[in-house]
Amino acid sequence: MLILACTDNLSQLSDASNTTNTTVSTSTVTTIVHPGMLHNATDFIRMSTNVNAGNQPWLDGWNKLVANHHSSATYIARPVITIVRGTPANKAPENYILACQDAAAAYQEALRWKIMGDVACGNNAVKIMNAWAKTCTSIDGDSNADLAAGLQGYQWANAAEIMRDYSGWAPADFKAFKNWMLKVYYPVSYDFLNRHNGTCDTHYWLNWDMSNMCTVLAIGILCDDTTKVNYAINYYRNNGVGNGYIGRVCSAVYCNGMSQPQEAGRDQGHASMIVPLLGAFCTMATNQGQNLLDYNPFNEVNPRLLGASEYVASYNINTTNTVPYTTYNNCNNVNQTVIASNGRGTIRPGWELVYNYYVKLKGKAAPYTTQFAAKIRPEGGGGDYGTTSGSYDQLGFGTLTYTR
Repeated sequence: MLILACTDNLSQLSDASNTTNTTVSTSTVTTIVHPGMLHNATDFIRMSTNVNAGNQPWLDGWNKLVANHHSSATYIARPVITIVRGTPANKAPENYILACQDAAAAYQEALRWKIMGDVACGNNAVKIMNAWAKTCTSIDGDSNADLAAGLQGYQWANAAEIMRDYSGWAPADFKAFKNWMLKVYYPVSYDFLNRHNGTCDTHYWLNWDMSNMCTVLAIGILCDDTTKVNYAINYYRNNGVGNGYIGRVCSAVYCNGMSQPQEAGRDQGHASMIVPLLGAFCTMATNQGQNLLDYNPFNEVNPRLLGASEYVASYNINTTNTVPYTTYNNCNNVNQTVIASNGRGTIRPGWELVYNYYVKLKGKAAPYTTQFAAKIRPEGGGGDYGTTSGSYDQLGFGTLTYTR
């Protein structure tokens, strides 16, 4: 199917690197809501009610979770003193995959406890998090250490947020875990967003900014730190210097409702990574009273998340669809003149969040997101989509957690 861009195909993005939000929002979070990251109290009631009743597709989503070996109460954590991602000279070999796998396990077992009261899984989720908080003291490597902080930091925090009211987690251990997040993960993510390792502001791809924004936001929520929460939200909404600012998340916006993600000309593996990361960030902010899911300061056809989801889903659902593409340049003069076909058809979890919020809750039309969510359903999570780090870039299980 040929999708034609209309004549005025760009909205506010004639120069994506200099896009400015002229409708700056000054609303801030003053009180932290718990649970208030990817899932709130109402969400958990919905999940539990429907799984207990055997309703579909929640039951299929639950069975997908239980079938994942990371969710087993016998899963054994493998904490390390230093998480290493990237291998410059004189550095230890990479081991970050251990944190990827164990963070996924902590989250999956936390879900099993929260939804169905599985005490064995609850105990093991706490055991995994305690082990890492007591053992791990740093994140190292080359610049990819920033990805280790961004991609797993918010996942650990989400697992802990689910377990924060668990009677089997000693208050001292919960406090130690929060301190671990503050001392090991937060400084890396915050430093990256502020300095970008001394490079020009748009040097790094969007997933670097987006993942580290997720981590700063999640740690702020976990630790009841409104300063951190508002920093992350305002980075996206108003004044972020990197590609995680809403005006740079997409390099072109089309009046057919699609938005071209900043990484669309790189490869589809990374372009498809943006949807779950942007979805996670906007959902966590929305659960803290700052509705970024519907935030649309440039008055486009769709909010950026939905527009990006439609664009990526359309191009990746099959090989016959085409989408418009606008040349992308960044501050390093990366010149991408065509959409990347490398990695086309990549499957990642994350479309259930978008589909259920915008289509089922808001009543918006999103045909390609709808098709992609159906194709993946029931959505799995970490470990269900391969053995490399890409399988752990998102928490997943959206059929269980987001179906409405």
